[in-house]
Amino acid sequence: MTTALIVVESYFGNTRLIAEAVAGGLSEGGLDAQVIGLDQAPSALPADLDLLVLGAPTHNRGLPTAATRAKAREQAGTSESSRGIGEWLETTAIPDPTVVAAFDTVVSRGWLSGSAAKAITKALRRRQGRETPSVRSFVVTANKGPLAGGEEAGARAWGRELAAAANSR
Repeated sequence: MTTALIVVESYFGNTRLIAEAVAGGLSEGGLDAQVIGLDQAPSALPADLDLLVLGAPTHNRGLPTAATRAKAREQAGTSESSRGIGEWLETTAIPDPTVVAAFDTVVSRGWLSGSAAKAITKALRRRQGRETPSVRSFVVTANKGPLAGGEEAGARAWGRELAAAANSR
């Protein structure tokens, strides 16, 4: 069976909701999908992993930084990991056959809002010479959410698209 791992960085739960919806779409498409928080992300990925999906909220037009993570944790009242997706990527090797996709949550779509997902793709290209064929943004109505209408359904549909692409390889 084709396997997928979704690693998500989330502070207010919105990015995690998108990850769960993507996992639902992947499962509907026949993939064995698992969602884990960044604090549970392994330092070594399994060699037989087919698809890795990385998700993070957009902070200051890019990936969360130590300062924005601390502020978000304080606002959310959580003790989520102090490292982010960017730092995790610096120390984690992704097996060669694994396809990587990235998503983010943003307050609005457009170049002014920036994109954590695009920052993930740049980091992957720079650090590991990898391309990310599928990148998506999902809208939250405010910094703390909730998700805009239809975004969970859109994430589930994207998961099915990713599953179809993985199954055709």
